[in-house]
Amino acid sequence: MRRAKITIVGAGNVGATTAHWCAAAELGDILLLDIPQTEGMPAGKALDLMQASPIIGFDSNIQGTTSYEQTRDSDVVVITAGLPRKPGMSRDDLLKTNAQIMAGVCREVKNTSPQAIVIVVSNPLDAMVQKARQVTGFPPQRVMGQAGVLDTARYCTFLALELGVSVEDVRAMLLGGHGDTMVPLRSSASVNGVPVTQLIPADRLDEIIQRTRTGGGEIVGLLKTGSAYYAPAAATAQMVEAIVRDKKRLLPVAAYCDAEYQVGGYYVGVPVILGAGGVERIVELQLTAEEQAEFQNSVAAVKALVATMDSLV
Repeated sequence: MRRAKITIVGAGNVGATTAHWCAAAELGDILLLDIPQTEGMPAGKALDLMQASPIIGFDSNIQGTTSYEQTRDSDVVVITAGLPRKPGMSRDDLLKTNAQIMAGVCREVKNTSPQAIVIVVSNPLDAMVQKARQVTGFPPQRVMGQAGVLDTARYCTFLALELGVSVEDVRAMLLGGHGDTMVPLRSSASVNGVPVTQLIPADRLDEIIQRTRTGGGEIVGLLKTGSAYYAPAAATAQMVEAIVRDKKRLLPVAAYCDAEYQVGGYYVGVPVILGAGGVERIVELQLTAEEQAEFQNSVAAVKALVATMDSLV
């Protein structure tokens, strides 16, 4: 059986670690691409990863390149390219430059891998995935953003730490934009079927939800000179696995919503069925009145961010 061809654009911390997770899980053969100014760097990281294969025991072929031609006919393209967020910098500060970078990458992807499924990881996520769809012109189910898997993982982590339980027993869902307006759902969070609202006082749960919303910024503040990459990369690899293995996973993904949730043609985080066709179905949840209000606020923030981007580039 032919192995999936996975291209990861951007060989920085997130991109290289995504390659690591994908290779260890044998999700396919991997092209790690970065800009020519860093010639040698993607090849060096790819070779280092390949030399781990006899130790870990995986058969994925990993190559580094600065040429999109080598990535031709990829099945999945993960885009992590862009400027990193620095301490004191909001996601919105990155908007203009990263939108220009995203447009350049997507023109190349459209030319070399016109049938690919695209996963955008670059920030500000909600605007970058909108730009990717605009430039590629791909069907919306084949362009998506990674944020909800990561943000939900943070939510689950904080809930498990609070309750002193295994993270394997914690389930949660999160909607909305990737930022301070995201909506970690109270009504969907549980521990082995027991609602967390029965286990955690309301005021303390509010604090955990707020920590989830600022989870990325907390890591930036601690690192001082960088941002998170282990968990973002693991979240991306989970999405890649759902696609290349047609897992039909129900995962929170930045997906194109029109009539769904009455969004009106924007990318926002919603639960989807993710499989070989990309976003195969958007799952519409019954939200509480409070959650619905929070979600609409988050959608409004996404629309404002996209409008600003469109006015700049």
